[in-house]
Amino acid sequence: MRITSTSCICPVLVCLCFVQRCYGAAHHGSIKVTRNQTKHIEGETEVHHRPKRGWVWNQFFVLEEHMGPDPQYVGKLHSNSDKGDGSVKYILTGEGAGTIFIIDDTTGDIHSTKSLDREQKTHYVLHAQAIDRRTNKPLEPESEFIIKVQDINDNAPKFTDGPYIVTVPEMSEMGTSVLQVTATDADDPTYGNSARVVYSILQGQPYFSVDPKTGVIRTALHNMDREAREHYSVVIQAKDMAGQVGGLSGSTTVNITLTDVNDNPPRFPQKHYQLYVPESAQVGSAVGKIKANDADTGSNADMKYTIINGDGSGVFSISTDKETREGILSLKKPLNYEKKKSYTLNIEGANTHLDFRFSHLGPFKDVTMLKIIVGDVDEPPLFTMPSYVMEVYENAKIGTAVGTVTAQDPDTANNLVRYFIDHNSEEDRYFTIDASTGTIRTAKIFDREETPWYNITVAASEIDNPELVSHVPVGVKILDVNDNPPELARDYDVVVCENAKPGQVIQTVTATDKDNSANGARFHFSLDEGLSFNPNFTLRDNEDNTASILTRQRRYSRSTQDIYYLPVLISDGGVPPLSSSSTLTIRVCACERDGRVRTCHAEAFLSSAGLSTGALIAILLCVVILLAIVVLFITLRRSKKEPLIISEEDVRENVVTYDDEGGGEEDTEAFDITALRNPSAAEELKYRRDVRPEVKPAPKHHPSSGLDSIDVQEFIKQRLAEADLDPSVPPYDSLQTYAYEGHRSEAGSISSLDSATTHSDQDYNYLGDWGPEFKKLAELYGEIESERTT
Repeated sequence: MRITSTSCICPVLVCLCFVQRCYGAAHHGSIKVTRNQTKHIEGETEVHHRPKRGWVWNQFFVLEEHMGPDPQYVGKLHSNSDKGDGSVKYILTGEGAGTIFIIDDTTGDIHSTKSLDREQKTHYVLHAQAIDRRTNKPLEPESEFIIKVQDINDNAPKFTDGPYIVTVPEMSEMGTSVLQVTATDADDPTYGNSARVVYSILQGQPYFSVDPKTGVIRTALHNMDREAREHYSVVIQAKDMAGQVGGLSGSTTVNITLTDVNDNPPRFPQKHYQLYVPESAQVGSAVGKIKANDADTGSNADMKYTIINGDGSGVFSISTDKETREGILSLKKPLNYEKKKSYTLNIEGANTHLDFRFSHLGPFKDVTMLKIIVGDVDEPPLFTMPSYVMEVYENAKIGTAVGTVTAQDPDTANNLVRYFIDHNSEEDRYFTIDASTGTIRTAKIFDREETPWYNITVAASEIDNPELVSHVPVGVKILDVNDNPPELARDYDVVVCENAKPGQVIQTVTATDKDNSANGARFHFSLDEGLSFNPNFTLRDNEDNTASILTRQRRYSRSTQDIYYLPVLISDGGVPPLSSSSTLTIRVCACERDGRVRTCHAEAFLSSAGLSTGALIAILLCVVILLAIVVLFITLRRSKKEPLIISEEDVRENVVTYDDEGGGEEDTEAFDITALRNPSAAEELKYRRDVRPEVKPAPKHHPSSGLDSIDVQEFIKQRLAEADLDPSVPPYDSLQTYAYEGHRSEAGSISSLDSATTHSDQDYNYLGDWGPEFKKLAELYGEIESERTT
């Protein structure tokens, strides 16, 4: 098969097409395709030969962006089997077959029906086959070929990262690299110059330049000064086709800012300054500002101000405000117009961050002279001292002079001064001051032991101008006088053992004095000389502000005397000396052999009876145990009784014990006490009242004459028989106990048991007059009397 292509758009392409066609005619001409044949040679075996392929391929090319009215011719397919009679049919399959690329199935001509874009798809892979039109059988095997989209210059270069913002230090050397820009071209870089980009500068000369091949932007001038111009806008163009005429181009903007370097020294606008400061300015306050200008910015403009010389360097100080870069002038000492009316200062301002590359532009500092004029103002009076300390004795009379303060008008007018005390606290009311002389006097009698120190504030003002006031603190110390006698330091509990020996120290006492050490540092101890001789105790002055109490006799007895009183006289060493008398109470106690106190006072009586502490504890323990037993017994007596009748379901044998005291004479329901105590009183059978019998047995009749002759044993047997025959009793054995007192005496019974069966003529109405305590008893006997009457 032969391929023919006529896609040529330029002289070079025409030549290529011509070479392609000539080469195809020379090498890809009609090639016969023969079928497999068998050649019979005499004397040789049959030989099979492989057929030669009839397809010879080259690449097809189609121009992109074809805008013609007719489909663009791509090429021609031809098979050696094609005799021109239309028996061969060409079939095209693959990418774009039938839509983008169509083929004439008879001639094999291929056309492109759409405009193609190489930047979207660079080539198409298709398959060609020649078949017999009548039989649809392939004449040759299917083969693959490629149609490449041939590039044209239809895309301009683009800067994908623009616009750019970049900085470069000022004063940089010429040729300093600033930035490299890159433009991209979507055309085919392997075909022609469509993607070959060249850079040029459209705006920004003569300050900057650009390399046409690499796109590197560089500085084009020496010492570009930021203070002269800071911002630059540079426009860079990228053009394809190697910059030739007809090439496409794109541009971007590069904004370049010069950054600051310390290339400018500070400068004061003036060489001489003058400042007015009133003499009333407070120490530590700011009195003025000064500033040196620096064309640099940021840290390159930071500076420090100093006072390098001048007669006011000790009176004024200067500091730097880091925000405003100003020098703040402050006052170190108070000003006095009357003493000095002006000062001169030399102030230097210097950069703190130096760049030694530009040291040749220095020095990076400047000096100016500042003259300070002190202004005269009307000042308040000035005290001769910053504070005063005065003294006065306690107990001094009211009006005693304490001291004098002095103040003067510092102005040249020297006006008169008036003094007064600021009554801001209670202490200020304890003193008065002479308004003309400043003499301070007492206004009360002071007690040093109560308050040893007073602080007051004295004010002074000019008579002509009372608003100008100055103050001074005055401390008044209250001096001590010997007005407090000494006394014992505390209340002593003195104990002497019964077995003490003569001369034994039983207590050491000390004294205290409210006065200070000058009037009470040395104390003297002695017994009161006005009293008679003490045979029991004596006192010894240790001459160290202490005294010892000593015994005089060998033994002491608590039974004879258990407390002694010893008067002690104490005097101080003040002028005049003061003394006081105190009485020590000495107790007599029983002690161990080593001197430890065993017991005192009330325990002595128990000891005399022979009872020790252990015995007392044992007695108390026994009493507690007895009380516990009594309480337990009462609790058991008051506990709840068990019920007489047990559940009918319980069929076990039980012994029922009746331990009920009964309700007294008033209780006649549960038991017939008369029948139990006296057999002769049992006239008839008594039934239990707590249960209801279902069947009553026939009553038994006994002649009344035989009741007195019934024996106790026979009575008990009779009661036992009645219990056995009684159907109302519980269905289990029971034990009934009968107590019998015996026959009545001839004198009759004094018991009240028979009162229910005998008559009494006694009247019990008087019980109602006995009060509420006997109300229940009166009601009881009242009911009995009513029943008897009825």
